[in-house]
Amino acid sequence: MSKKRKYNHGKSKEERVDQRILDVFYKNKTASFNAKQVSRKLNYRGKKNIQRLEQSLCDLELKGSLIQVEPGVFRIPQRSTSFYTGKVDFVNPKFAFVITEELEDDIKISVDDLSFAQHGDVVRVAILGNKRGQRQEGEVVEIISRGKDQYVGRIEISDKYAFVIPDNKKMHSDIFVPKGKTKKAFNGDKVIVKVNEWPGEGEKNPVGEVVQVLGAAGNHFVEMHAILAEFDLPIKFPEKIERFANEISDKITQEDIKNRRDFRDITTFTIDPFDAKDFDDALSLKKLKNGNWEIGVHIADVSHYVKEGTPLEDEAYERATSVYLVDRVVPMLPERLSNGLCSLRPNEDKLTFSAVFELDADANIKNEWFGRTVIHSDRRFTYEEAQERIEGAEGDFSEEVNILNDLSHILRKRRFKNGSIAFETAEVKFRLGEDGTPLEVIPKVRKDAHKMIEDFMLLANKKVAEFIFKQKEKDQPKTFVYRVHDNPNFEKINSFNNFAAKFGHKLDVTNLAQSFNKMSQDVEGKPEENVLQSLAIRAMSKAIYTTDPRGHFGLAFDHYSHFTSPIRRYPDMMVHRLLQHYLDGGKSVNENEYEEKCSHASDQEKIAADAERASIKYKQVEFMESMLGEEFEGVISGLTDFGMFVEITSTKCEGMVRLATLDDDYYDYDPDNYRLVGRRNKKMISFGDNVVVKVVNTDMNNRTIDLELIKF
Repeated sequence: MSKKRKYNHGKSKEERVDQRILDVFYKNKTASFNAKQVSRKLNYRGKKNIQRLEQSLCDLELKGSLIQVEPGVFRIPQRSTSFYTGKVDFVNPKFAFVITEELEDDIKISVDDLSFAQHGDVVRVAILGNKRGQRQEGEVVEIISRGKDQYVGRIEISDKYAFVIPDNKKMHSDIFVPKGKTKKAFNGDKVIVKVNEWPGEGEKNPVGEVVQVLGAAGNHFVEMHAILAEFDLPIKFPEKIERFANEISDKITQEDIKNRRDFRDITTFTIDPFDAKDFDDALSLKKLKNGNWEIGVHIADVSHYVKEGTPLEDEAYERATSVYLVDRVVPMLPERLSNGLCSLRPNEDKLTFSAVFELDADANIKNEWFGRTVIHSDRRFTYEEAQERIEGAEGDFSEEVNILNDLSHILRKRRFKNGSIAFETAEVKFRLGEDGTPLEVIPKVRKDAHKMIEDFMLLANKKVAEFIFKQKEKDQPKTFVYRVHDNPNFEKINSFNNFAAKFGHKLDVTNLAQSFNKMSQDVEGKPEENVLQSLAIRAMSKAIYTTDPRGHFGLAFDHYSHFTSPIRRYPDMMVHRLLQHYLDGGKSVNENEYEEKCSHASDQEKIAADAERASIKYKQVEFMESMLGEEFEGVISGLTDFGMFVEITSTKCEGMVRLATLDDDYYDYDPDNYRLVGRRNKKMISFGDNVVVKVVNTDMNNRTIDLELIKF
């Protein structure tokens, strides 16, 4: 007697159908299927049969035989004693991690156990068990919500179908697009595709449709729009938001300034990049009768114009930050506010929120004051102009600039003595042609003028946070928005220390900040400088916004906030509102509500940073495309079992030398010692080594540069 006859014997038609359905699932125990996918496996044809299957699947869920992992998608329940809910962090094509608040360590998930969950999805995970001392592993049993269902990519069109190759490096499958669903895109166009159907067992690709054609891949403006779309960032403001902003009055009335401290007669100026249009901070300087200096840190009073409960406020909250791509700013606020009403332009009265300090000659704070003000900036300096004054050039306000610079040096020295870490990373900017073509890669240089502004902004941010922390309600600090930076992970620091030791440097983990600063000074100008600085920053925790006042490790501040950039950061707007609320004697606000806002701002900040890096990487690859065949000096900045990453010294562009191209020997990767070792010649290629490489290929679609090793 066949299996089929055996389980059909004596059963109704509905029971036999249910059994056949369950057989599909039990043969694929880790898979999820919808009605269409089950119908294909059972060879059921026709719309009515699929509708019957949909009903049967729902009935089986009610009986507990199946669980619904997302609308219309089912799987068999997994036998496990431990289930956890978390978010997927897709690391590579072989495995992902699920981050959950319930466990200290992330859960590792093999790609075969992901049920096609994607990066950012919220999932339910069953623990599979783990060997002693190894990371906990699991499988996804339910997709609670999808992080996204739209992707940006390049479309490849065939006669009967198309595929979209996603730009997103954490989406590891191409998306199948049926004929007629391409929205008349041309082969090679950048498009936005919406996924309509995720794969089941045995299926490799999601199925989707093109919802927007961006244009030809490789075009500068198309690629910048594609990066914004890839990270779900807006290209422009909705018309209703622009209209709302344009209707705001530009008049400053007596009513507006009657309760503000007036700084309009005090010397005040801004210092910003030469191409800046939004000036959100200014400094004022006044000598007091007792010989001390009154320093005003004046910040655009954005909250005067952006009122809670308005469409403008909602839009600012959703964006949470301005985004800086290589060729544009995607502002948090419409241009009328960011470059107009709120911008502290010279020779105009402006409404501000200020932190005012009385400093003696040794930069000790004798008095401090916080509140709303009105200013009139006398001068708009670029950093270059201010630096000229610092370096001895004559000119307007040169005395004031140098007094501020002298005081900032004292503040900076004291900050480092107290344990602040001198983070310095190599950053680049581009000189672009009219069509967006990169003509030059320019390393950013930070001089005293930059550091002076930073020192006074840090002072204001720190003192605002300390002031609010001292405001108690029932012996508890009032709810506030802090910028925190947790202590580094010991294992990461230990790993970094082992690596730094290979260059003759050693960190004292009992005095980490001062030890790191000494190492930074020791490596300045040496080949390993950028590598060690970069690795040290990676070993540190990431700064976030939170209502928990747990301090800032990197700055060595017990309390720190963001007060100084409300034009481009939503948390600064929250800080302004809360500061005024508490100055007015208001009670502590709802902590949970503000913690949620902090979490959103932290998430958006990371997205913005990722988008900015993507635009820089694209332009670096485009710039190096014109350098094919040329040789450059570089430093090995990363090693893997398939190749070495090299940062080209002159352009700060990073490319890869694949091990398969090394023909003098076969090299093994030694991860414990950050090096490659030749099997026969025992030659060692180590992290931080100086090399000479040739540019052999650039791939604009994948934003990669292929290099050939010439000399090491």
